[in-house]
Amino acid sequence: MADALVGDGIAVLADQLVRELAARHVTVATCESLTGGLIGAAITSIGGSSAVYRGGFITYASELKSQWAGVDAELIARDGVINAATAEQMAQGTRVAAGADLCVSCTGVAGPDPQDGAAPGTVWIACATAGGTRSSLLELSGNRGAVREQTVLAALRLLLEELD
Repeated sequence: MADALVGDGIAVLADQLVRELAARHVTVATCESLTGGLIGAAITSIGGSSAVYRGGFITYASELKSQWAGVDAELIARDGVINAATAEQMAQGTRVAAGADLCVSCTGVAGPDPQDGAAPGTVWIACATAGGTRSSLLELSGNRGAVREQTVLAALRLLLEELD
């Protein structure tokens, strides 16, 4: 099921993540935009994920980033949603709302059209913990599906790095 849902590379990383989270008794949440729930789907496709996955928000619409994840509405009005600050606030707000130890977020442009002045393939991911938040800019290539898949891979890798 996991392979059919999200691809072999993603399934391997998701399995590794769930095992690592369980071994450390750490919980995770997700806040997704362009991936539309694929990160959460990858994690929950793994048996045992219910012990570590708290849940997530799919904040596809810009205003939901503010309403659900606590992103500053003035930031969105001024700078749009494709930036580090939005990704970081999405991760931290959702981490707190979900009561999770970690939260990963993503916001960006899968394509085919630009958004907020950002070209397709421009993606920000962030990981929040109680100790702070870090973000990374991804400049991805390929069609819409490829950008979304690469974003899921990067998000899972970021969570695994945070555990190390």
